[in-house]
Order: sequence, then C-alpha cells, then structure tokens
Amino acid sequence: MKSLGRFRGMASKTFAIVLDVHGNLEALKTALSVISARKDVDEVIYLGDYFSLGPAPKEVLDILTPMNDNVFVRGNHERYIIEKLWTQENPTLEGMSPDDPVVKGIVEHQKWTAEQIGDAGIDFIKNRTHISHREVFDSTLIEFSHAWYERDDKPPTMEEAKTWRNHVKKANPDIEMCIFIHGHIHVPRMDEDSDLKILCPASTGIPFDGITKGAIGFLTVGDDFNWEVHRFDYDLNATIDLLEERQPPFYKNLQNTVKYAEIRNEYV
Repeated sequence: MKSLGRFRGMASKTFAIVLDVHGNLEALKTALSVISARKDVDEVIYLGDYFSLGPAPKEVLDILTPMNDNVFVRGNHERYIIEKLWTQENPTLEGMSPDDPVVKGIVEHQKWTAEQIGDAGIDFIKNRTHISHREVFDSTLIEFSHAWYERDDKPPTMEEAKTWRNHVKKANPDIEMCIFIHGHIHVPRMDEDSDLKILCPASTGIPFDGITKGAIGFLTVGDDFNWEVHRFDYDLNATIDLLEERQPPFYKNLQNTVKYAEIRNEYV
C-alpha cells in the first residue's frame, strides 16, 4: 500500500482501476473477484486495451458488455481495431518501422482480435468507450485516461501534466488537488509535484515490471487520500495454455511476456 498524502474533504470515495487487460481472461476474472471482495469500492474505472494481445478477446468482451454502470476508457489497441490497422499500407505502431517483424505480428494479431470480437466488439468500442473520463470529488479533480487525453500512445511528461494542472486550476478555482491516472506503460508510476499526482498501477493483464502478478489500483479521495496498488496472483499457466491452444498471431511472444512479465520478442 502506497499513500501519497491527505487533504480535507466532506466525505470519501474509492475508485478501483482496471487497466490493460489485453485479452487475459484469467487475470480479469481474478481482478473482479478482488474488487467484489472489498466493501469500500464506489466506482470501477477501466483504462483501455481490453481485447488485443491475449488469447480470449471474446470472453473478455462478454464479461465487460453487461457492466452498464462502469466507465470504459479507450486505449490505443481499440483505436487500432476500429481503424482496421491491418488494412493500411505499411502500418506502424508507436513509431516503429513497418518492416519490423514485431510490428507485423502485432498488426496481424489486431486483425485476429477484431474477428474474434466481431460487430459486438466494434459497437462496444465505438459506443461504450471514451477518450478520457473526468470526476470532481469535493476539491479534487481526477482525470482518467489510457495514456493522455490528447493521445493514446504516450502518457504525459511531468511538464505536460504541470501545464494541464495549471489550466485546470485556472478554470476551476475551487480545485485544490489534481490527479492524473493512466495506463499504457504496464509498469507502476507515482510522480508528484505539490498538488499534482500522476499515477499508474502497472497492468491488470500483462505487466512489464518483472512481477508476474496482475495489478489493480485503488484510489480514495475525500476525508482520506490513499493510493494502493494491489498485486494479485492468477493462473498464468491457464493463459499460456490458452494461447497455445488458440495460437493467435504473435502467440509465442505473448506466452513469454505473460510468463516473465516483461516484453519478450525473441519469436519473430
């Protein structure tokens, strides 16, 4: 548990943050059981990258679709799907060369994922996900995004976040604390600058920090301020075995990424 400080308020609200599931059904199911076991969660926020780069995109969609009360933010992998990245001439990812075998494998995986989730998945992405989500609780403003509200493939630098904070406070004089929570990087982040906090809980489905445990963020604001990154064990072997069974594009790399909790691209 990591606490970043306290500030005054009239009440408290606790958010659970699920992020970067990436088609990892076992991790998602375990994360939801962890959340449901807690009695203090008021709202669940999902920060994008739900389906791609895992063995079970359709099953993840089936779990998320009935959740009408939760907030879903769109990730870069959702954009790849609705833009049909695989149909573009020389498609690229995050500045990588289109000739890179890793890029080619991931692009093919996007096509496979789109086929798995079908029209229902496209509808979910287009109509249920948002570029970012903002909440104000008492004197605290929280911005939830996959990476950054201006882009989905690179989170804010501290300088960018400071500029954002200054604009927010100028437009909203009653705000005393600005919190920006993002995903995308798959590793924990906890940066501070006085009344600004930038937080990332790693990844629920495919962490890249060498810790083979899923991650959920729990944020409490109000009378108590608390930030907790909860790491949980789940059945890694079930995910690895399902990748072997279904053999989607890029699956051997994904097996090792899940197994070692770090990017492993030796199979290209």
